Amino acid sequence: MNLARALAALLLLVAPAQGADQRAVESRPFDLQGHRGARGLAPENTLAAFAKALAIGVSTLELDLGMTRDGILVVHHDARLNPDTTRGPDGQFLSEVGPAIRSLTFAELSGYDVGRLKPRTPYGRRLAAQEPADGARIPRLAEVFDLVRRAGADHVRFNIETKLAPGSHDSPDPEPFAKAVAEAVRAAGMERRVIVQSFDWRTLKAFEAIAPELVRSCLTSEGHFDTMQKGVDGPSPWTAGLDIDQFGGSVTALVKGAGCQVWSPSFRDLTEERLSGAKELGLAVIPWTVNAPENMARLIDWGVDGLITDYPDRARAVMAAKGLPLPPPVDAR
Repeated sequence: MNLARALAALLLLVAPAQGADQRAVESRPFDLQGHRGARGLAPENTLAAFAKALAIGVSTLELDLGMTRDGILVVHHDARLNPDTTRGPDGQFLSEVGPAIRSLTFAELSGYDVGRLKPRTPYGRRLAAQEPADGARIPRLAEVFDLVRRAGADHVRFNIETKLAPGSHDSPDPEPFAKAVAEAVRAAGMERRVIVQSFDWRTLKAFEAIAPELVRSCLTSEGHFDTMQKGVDGPSPWTAGLDIDQFGGSVTALVKGAGCQVWSPSFRDLTEERLSGAKELGLAVIPWTVNAPENMARLIDWGVDGLITDYPDRARAVMAAKGLPLPPPVDAR
């Protein structure tokens, strides 16, 4: 471990137990986050994907979280089972969008296989390098924690995205959802190793009240779906009652006002000027989802604190070329 990494680890150990604002978020080494594990290389949000990311060497596993009807926290992106990624108990891909995660017990959910992409779909073609893991089931959050613990990867963190949407009947309610996540993180002893993030900031406000020790990351999008809704009369439904127009139309000021320590924008929305403004506000900046090496290189040169990518192997090559310290690979088999 080099001096910079040793100092960063020491800062984490001596940081106060309460109040994520007091932590030296910006003192950590460059944060290489494997998106949904390593989605470009293994089936997303599966134990196989997380093991692949660990084997490549990441500092953080980024993952999505939902909740079953019987209250089990499960790692999955979509509110309803996706026919492009899901096979039923009969071994066949679903012919249409499946039931909501929220409507199934964990036992029922475990009957579905998410270890392979449906061929000849746009999603399958876009992730053509993904290696199947037939038989993979949607894991519990506790299983991901256990995978990392068994591998001895004490340096690896978790960026947990609460998947919910304003007005959706398929989503858990924000306060009970946040409470369940906080309890699971504390039960696993992972408080110092978890970031919680969301596009729907209602859970983030709940975490601020019930689990202030957890670092909070405000996800934003101004592209294919707009979470900011500038110029719209009143607050966006995504921003927990905050109105961007009351913050001078500034996304970074809104994020700071929401109590987040991290701003996680779509990388396409990030400019060098906006990054500088976020830094002046004391925000760490970790854009998503950055897959092209030329974009990775540009963002690193600008000074982002990390990035979220489907291809952590590509990011490591760019980091190495720029002389950044690399997180160690871990055998999680």
